[in-house]
Amino acid sequence: MQHDPQYKDQQNKDQQNSQSLNLQDIRQQIDSVDEQIHYLINQRAKLAETVAKAKFSQDENPVFYRPEREAQVLRNVMARNQGPLSNETIARLFREIMSACLALEAPQSIAFLGPEGTYTQAAAIKHFGQDAITRPITTIEEVFREVESGSAHYGVVPVENSSEGIVNHTLDCFKSSKLHVIGEVELPIHHQFLISHNTRKDSIKQIYAHQQALAQCRKWLDVNYPGVERIALNSNAEAARRIRNEWHSAAIAGDVAAQIYDLEILHANIEDNPDNTTRFLVIGREKSSRSGHDKTSLLIAAHDKAGALIEILAPIAKHNLTMTSIETRPSLPEKWTYVFFIDLKGHIEDDGVREAIEEIRPHVKELRVLGSYPLAVL
Repeated sequence: MQHDPQYKDQQNKDQQNSQSLNLQDIRQQIDSVDEQIHYLINQRAKLAETVAKAKFSQDENPVFYRPEREAQVLRNVMARNQGPLSNETIARLFREIMSACLALEAPQSIAFLGPEGTYTQAAAIKHFGQDAITRPITTIEEVFREVESGSAHYGVVPVENSSEGIVNHTLDCFKSSKLHVIGEVELPIHHQFLISHNTRKDSIKQIYAHQQALAQCRKWLDVNYPGVERIALNSNAEAARRIRNEWHSAAIAGDVAAQIYDLEILHANIEDNPDNTTRFLVIGREKSSRSGHDKTSLLIAAHDKAGALIEILAPIAKHNLTMTSIETRPSLPEKWTYVFFIDLKGHIEDDGVREAIEEIRPHVKELRVLGSYPLAVL
């Protein structure tokens, strides 16, 4: 009987019905879970509104964004995650929930080094979420001024690239600014080779990009477009915008720029170093409290004498602090004098960091704590 064609047909129908019922049951379960998620997200949003009312009742000019609190929440999310979603994926989801709830409390205005479509904008969105109001600013100096004047709540500026090194303009701005570093963002940089709908692929005569992008893709360009002129512009976003109406040009920029300016990615991820990463700083007028996993940035003007640097580094070593970065910039207008920018693991409220700083102070002309802030989570 098992060889009867009618029996086999019935068997197949029974299997299909069973699968259909199983899928229907699973979809009903998904719908039920979606309802619970929806309810709980709205409950969280209502609590955020309650927080806003409480803050306004206590302070005429309350601070709504607390970087240390958000870092702690994201770390807790990742610590309790059991999959199947990755830690980073689940943290990004919570990042957007927090962004939406913060926008209910008080929309946050974020100045970033523009124009639209830069990696700095991508870093601002990664840190503050899609519900933050991001505003493109022409120069790093103007980003600082926007935040200092209160026109923007916070600013995001690039400070260091793993391939090309430090961004001097950002460090120089801290020499005259009283703003604080309240956060950092690490963004993997993937450069895309972009063309417009008008571009003739076999007639590309020039390639636009920021000078750092050109440097980070030098070897790839040497192999694939050896005879094509490379033109440095103020930003990769400007390069992307420029080629929209040119048939003989290409640009190097990121995915955000490709989307904003409706460009085609002819070649993806052309950076010479696949681990190419840029670090950005978040600047604000208030200070950040301790989150438990922090970094402290210092500006130190040393005396012009033998052993000056040793006197700075000795207390750091004495208190077993980890120095993650040290950079030197000219201390203008004086000739041949310099300031040091030093990053340490730990918060100014930690005993070791505080004691080391107090031991350094008598040996230098100036020591400023630029900020103690949470280590990058995402």
